[in-house]
Amino acid sequence: MDSRIRPGLGELLRYVGELVDQGAEAEYQAMGFSYRPRYTPLFRALSAGAQTVTEITGRTYLTQGAVSQSVGLMEADGLLERYRLDDGRKSGIRLTERGEELLRVLQTHWATTFAAIRTLEAEIGSPLLETLEKTACALERRDFSTRLRNAKSVETRG
Repeated sequence: MDSRIRPGLGELLRYVGELVDQGAEAEYQAMGFSYRPRYTPLFRALSAGAQTVTEITGRTYLTQGAVSQSVGLMEADGLLERYRLDDGRKSGIRLTERGEELLRVLQTHWATTFAAIRTLEAEIGSPLLETLEKTACALERRDFSTRLRNAKSVETRG
């Protein structure tokens, strides 16, 4: 019998994220290169035309702080570089030659990744990505703190 307590939402989301990241990291190592899964949303946003931290943040489900931190790590790893935008107000971000080469390999790998996600969704009988995206959108509309306060007021009235 499993003696674990029933997990909370945050605990379960972190655990699932860790399991996904561990599997992804193992596969990247098997492919023969050092790569952090946290770089993937940035690579995908840059390949879709994003050029600034703000644009990357707008195209992903990452905070500006998380994007900035990943940009710094990717810059240190030689995968991207900053450049001055024409308006002179912001710096742009672009992949280096090494980053472009890695992107070509990753794009094929991402197709495989989404195929693996589809098999996971079939196994659990639930559209996981769609459910998580709907959850994120609902929490953007009304944050979890508000939901907690509302639940408390319902409890106290009941």
